[in-house]
Amino acid sequence: MKETLFKLYQPESGTLNVPYQPDEQTRIIENPPRFTWMPAKLEDDFYVLQISPDTGFTQENTWTYQSIPHNLFTPDRPLPSGTYFWRYALLDKEQNQVSDWSKVRRFTISEDLPETPLPAREIRYKEVSTARPRLWLTEETLSDFRSCLSADPDYCHWKNFYQHSVEPFLTMPLIPEPEPYPNHQRTAKLWRKMYMDCQQVLHAIRHLSVAGVILKDEQILAKAKEWLLHTANWNPNGPTSRDYNDEAAFRIVGALSWGYDWLLPYLSEDETDFVKKQLFIRTEQVAFHVIERSKIHQVPYDSHAVRALSSVLVPAGIALFDDVPEAREWLDYTLEYYSGLYTPWGGADGGWAEGPHYWMTGMAYVIEAMNLLKNFNGYNLYQRPFFQNTGDFPLYVYPPDTNRASFGDHANLGDLPGLKVGFNIRQFAGVTGNPYYQWYYEQTRKYDADPYEKFYNKGWWDFHFDEMMYLHDYPEVKAKAPSDISPVKWFKDVGWAAVHSRMDDPDEHIMYLTKSSPYGSISHSHGDQNAFILHAFGDPLAIHSGYYVAFNSTMHSNWRRQTISKNAILIDGKGQYAGKDKFLAKDACGQIETVEQKKNYAYIRGDATAAYQHDVPYLLHYMRETYFVDDSYFVIVDTVNLEQDAEIDWLLHSLQEMELSHQSFVVKGEKAALEGRFVHCSSGELTLNQYNDFPGVNLDELEGSPIHWRLQARTRPASQHRIVTLLHPMKKMEPAYVSYFIDDQGFSQQYYFTKDGKTFRLELPKDF
Repeated sequence: MKETLFKLYQPESGTLNVPYQPDEQTRIIENPPRFTWMPAKLEDDFYVLQISPDTGFTQENTWTYQSIPHNLFTPDRPLPSGTYFWRYALLDKEQNQVSDWSKVRRFTISEDLPETPLPAREIRYKEVSTARPRLWLTEETLSDFRSCLSADPDYCHWKNFYQHSVEPFLTMPLIPEPEPYPNHQRTAKLWRKMYMDCQQVLHAIRHLSVAGVILKDEQILAKAKEWLLHTANWNPNGPTSRDYNDEAAFRIVGALSWGYDWLLPYLSEDETDFVKKQLFIRTEQVAFHVIERSKIHQVPYDSHAVRALSSVLVPAGIALFDDVPEAREWLDYTLEYYSGLYTPWGGADGGWAEGPHYWMTGMAYVIEAMNLLKNFNGYNLYQRPFFQNTGDFPLYVYPPDTNRASFGDHANLGDLPGLKVGFNIRQFAGVTGNPYYQWYYEQTRKYDADPYEKFYNKGWWDFHFDEMMYLHDYPEVKAKAPSDISPVKWFKDVGWAAVHSRMDDPDEHIMYLTKSSPYGSISHSHGDQNAFILHAFGDPLAIHSGYYVAFNSTMHSNWRRQTISKNAILIDGKGQYAGKDKFLAKDACGQIETVEQKKNYAYIRGDATAAYQHDVPYLLHYMRETYFVDDSYFVIVDTVNLEQDAEIDWLLHSLQEMELSHQSFVVKGEKAALEGRFVHCSSGELTLNQYNDFPGVNLDELEGSPIHWRLQARTRPASQHRIVTLLHPMKKMEPAYVSYFIDDQGFSQQYYFTKDGKTFRLELPKDF
């Protein structure tokens, strides 16, 4: 007698949850598509999934996959182009179907999509070698490396690696185990020192182990063992545990993973068991948080938990692969997440919603993890569209000659993009052959000549080891300056749009960046929908205001995350939601609706209505339109409609005090100037004021750094507003101007802007 199936629970997908995909609205970018759905149970949920070209799911036409342990799945083969249907049901642990089928969803596979299947679990590690080492070099490539090094003592810049990344640790005293915070109250300075100490430990163990094994040098191997056993003795539930300081924990797991893998033949049985035990405890802490607490397969917007896959589960999973059964589960979970959901911060266009600094961090770790996996079991994640395109993101939104000219949290505010960004993008040059990426790398190498002591590098990266790995694994690509790239780039996946003129020449380069993102202010994003940044002729003119002090400092929480610090607008003094509630932050979103490149201008239109509505519920609509005319000047049109009268503050931030006039202002940088004119305001003339302050910030956090300047141009109260602003960047020693007039007749206003004999006409309908 057939057992009755119970009704499958299919909860609605919320703001922070994975969607039910694919369906008819899904933009399918690779073949096979990625399947996600909301869990039917809180735990112990296993699924069967069916895909078929017919709604009857006849046996001969249906692909059936089971037992799927989480609510995401990537098939192991591409599908022929055409229309398909899919459904899933719940299984018990014995793989018996216990629920009825889910709602049937339809999707279409187009031709010529990139083919990126994920090998099934049962064959995923079929060709894996369990010989040591496994992290980076294998038994075979280790022998080849030794041979090449014997023939060329500076093979892969070995001399530089040995001098700077090995020798110092031969004489450096062992770093003591970090102490707890006083009264267990975290402070930014002690938190940073703790993870920097742990990074030094990672470098000591990794580099001594690699060098000792390659050179077969007993002195180096003895020192590597000393560092490894010293660190393994640290309390896994103490100050370097995941729950106490996750940045420290990530680094210690990495250190033990590399040491265990490379030094295992040189450890006694007792030493092996001890290091293995400590590594397992620490990795299990992280895995439990990622999978069971954070549940990034259901709620993917946890920056640190996603990064833990790369920095912890991959190296530890490979190092412990045949030692503990959990290691294969950690790797399977990671591969299935990478294939099915990575990255939650972007899509096929290669964008990263948290901004380029966290692109740098996220990519640094995932690049290393992908390279380790590729060498270990051959799985090549670089084939996925995101990784093929993501080098475009820093190229367009974080050019190497700019500073204070991008969005999101930045540890290096005020500096040019650092060398690690260049190392990341060079990796994608090696993968794709893109010569512009190699050009970017070479520019950062030129500009960031002394990166090693900067706190956002020293506690994170070792460029000498990175260099050696890259030169061994990937080809050098010939650079090409981006003189012929498209001047306009729209990252639809994250709602960022950039326009450029002469990116290849810093003295001539004009960059304008705006965003209106579906991610809102979640994680390392800010309340900056419809904001903009302007950098021209070597100077930041309309800037990303503030400083990096620490996450959750008053500078961070009360200024940099808030709309008042942006080149944006306030409504009755209120900005966009940028607080700690992830649901509200994700809902405080925007949308870039249109990006167009015309013959003599570029056009961007963004809608940031939802971003303001938490604090301004009477807002009906807010749209910002940008015109970049003749690669020379900008016309910005802000349109605000409300249910009641309100005042609008139009904001602009600069490093220098501005010169204010009747309805205009001037920013004078070191090399360039920005002239701004309020050409029209529907409620009457604006009142211009500027401020030299950081409201709500404890100025002690700045440690004497200069306070920036803020223009607030305020309208009169009205329920409908239109503000037309002219922004004209120019070289400081080559002043020029844009003339204009308004033709106001009938039911539209026509604006005429002229520079050097070229006229741009803009017609806007009147609001009545």
